[in-house]
Amino acid sequence: MRLAFRISLLAIGLASWFAAAASAGALVEFANFSERDPATLFGYLARPDQGLSALLGSGAHGPEQYPAVVVLHGCSGLSSHTTEIVDRLGSWGYVALAVDSLGARGLANRCTSLSLDQAFDAYAALRYLAQQEFVDPTRIAVLGQSMGGYSTLYAVDRDMVAQYFAERFHAAVAYYPACGVVPLPTFTAPVLILIGEADDWTPADRCREMVAHARPDSTPITLHVYPNAKHAFDVAVLKPGRRVFGHSVEYNELAAQDAEEKTRAFLAAHLAEISPATRNTR
Repeated sequence: MRLAFRISLLAIGLASWFAAAASAGALVEFANFSERDPATLFGYLARPDQGLSALLGSGAHGPEQYPAVVVLHGCSGLSSHTTEIVDRLGSWGYVALAVDSLGARGLANRCTSLSLDQAFDAYAALRYLAQQEFVDPTRIAVLGQSMGGYSTLYAVDRDMVAQYFAERFHAAVAYYPACGVVPLPTFTAPVLILIGEADDWTPADRCREMVAHARPDSTPITLHVYPNAKHAFDVAVLKPGRRVFGHSVEYNELAAQDAEEKTRAFLAAHLAEISPATRNTR
């Protein structure tokens, strides 16, 4: 009963919060997998042909079906930074869906513990997007930051969460993830990792070790390490920096801009539209 009450409050709170940003995107509700709790997940959805995304984009109508990106938030939950990412992806021509992995579970944060919940949530979002008539189900990626970054790695590792699903993400972008949680990866999608050399929460060296020990049959991993950049280097409100849970977090404009450019190029390369003849051979 208490959980149901919390979920109701979450729905009301999110609806009120997103109402202020109604021109940007929409609050959506979609089913989780039948064997997992909670039964329903919430998310923030932006489309290239609607709202703020259409205003920020080129204005072209584009194809009837768009490529899509599932966005996984950090350990403090869904934030204005997360929704900004979603709106930006929409302006680039993607349907983007940020999943709230904490609210429906009655959690304020998950900054001191690890869980596979978010990686499974990513597949619930993938399945939801694949059923939408405006989404191309053959061109869906996953992008996450911090906790969402390591959940992204879990989601596309063949021996981790990916083994439970027939569906596949076609690209994965992980901002400052905890790479040590996937020590010997066999990824099922090309992976881009963006991390700071001065990150004392999720050290870059662990990502270097993970890349060095990737199995031969893994998809390619691209790692870019930014000198002097700390954890959460792309979060503009972290200026000046501060200490959070005993770690340094700080915005770095140069790193943030370069990471955005690399993310855009990476998604464009791996979610490019393919011909029907090629698609039928996959």
